[in-house]
Amino acid sequence: MASKQRVVVGLSGGVDSAVSAWLLKQQGHEVIGIFMKNWEDDDDSEYCSSNIDFVDAAAVADVIGIEIEHVNFAADYKDRVFAEFLREYQGGRTPNPDILCNAEIKFKAFLDHAMRLGAEKIATGHYARVREKEGAFELLKGLDPGKDQSYFLHRLNQAQLGKTLFPVGELHKSEVRRIAADIGLPNARKKDSTGICFIGERPFREFLNRYIAQAPGPVKDERGRVLGRHVGLSFYTLGQRQGLGIGGVKEKGAQRGGGEHAPWFVARKDVKNNTLYVVQGHDHPWLLSHQVSVDDLSWVAGQPPSPGTLAAKTRYRQTDAPCDLQFPAPQTMALHFPDAQWAVTPGQSAVLYQGDVCLGGGVIAAAQTLDLEKATA
Repeated sequence: MASKQRVVVGLSGGVDSAVSAWLLKQQGHEVIGIFMKNWEDDDDSEYCSSNIDFVDAAAVADVIGIEIEHVNFAADYKDRVFAEFLREYQGGRTPNPDILCNAEIKFKAFLDHAMRLGAEKIATGHYARVREKEGAFELLKGLDPGKDQSYFLHRLNQAQLGKTLFPVGELHKSEVRRIAADIGLPNARKKDSTGICFIGERPFREFLNRYIAQAPGPVKDERGRVLGRHVGLSFYTLGQRQGLGIGGVKEKGAQRGGGEHAPWFVARKDVKNNTLYVVQGHDHPWLLSHQVSVDDLSWVAGQPPSPGTLAAKTRYRQTDAPCDLQFPAPQTMALHFPDAQWAVTPGQSAVLYQGDVCLGGGVIAAAQTLDLEKATA
């Protein structure tokens, strides 16, 4: 990289982007901060912290000695991310808004805006790395295994990666906090955000209820017995254990991973019949899948990897699992896992890896759970 470039940094108000900006300034770059405002519907609520975050981002910019601009991408976010997010939920799936948000806002709308400002690169506080190899760009895991965010970035393409820097990707989170404290950043101890991308932390069912009408229906076990009522399939996700409203129901001689007091988990959503199926026990066959079908594929290199043995994640907080990759159709991949994967959820992303290199992935369309008769034979 040239010794000095104009780099536009997405300052979120958090410590990771703040340290990213400081590191770039130390390296001699001309650094400009951008604060992205992407949600307006209830900006005065206790859960939407964009005003507080902007104050924090501005304070960071002041300490580092860089300019900061406040940019509103709320219309883009609503059209490109939130509308799709609601469509997926209404279809009974569970989307990952952070992945769509990265592809459509942070590395599209924000990148375009930065280029208009004359930027040569953009930077964010993601824990990931970019490596140039033989004229192409690879997306690598961040060095801190507990914070790696390459899963959320797997839809980035060559043009986007070629313009992107991840300054904290080489660091562990503890080191980032130490740097922030050493240089006197006001947000050095600010806790990490865990809410919906740009919308913040809030009671999720209550939030979704504003946009999706409740459509109650039966909750059944695998034998078809009615155990209760659900408020609407959109409000549940596979593997969910809390908020089912059937905590007192016991199954005598419960089996397949459970005892009489084993917890209940959401296992299936029958959209056609508006029925929610729950099972007892973490290792129930309906929660385990060896075969996963994935569509809406996106590859970092611009082309798919060769079929064969790779590793994949079917959810963010998961160890890479060995799998066999096949392409039964042009925009569909089939993953076979020797070790069954737990609560594989349509709408979430399956992301492929070759060692530390993130290859890309797609949206989970379906997962084939274990056959009950075979599993209990």
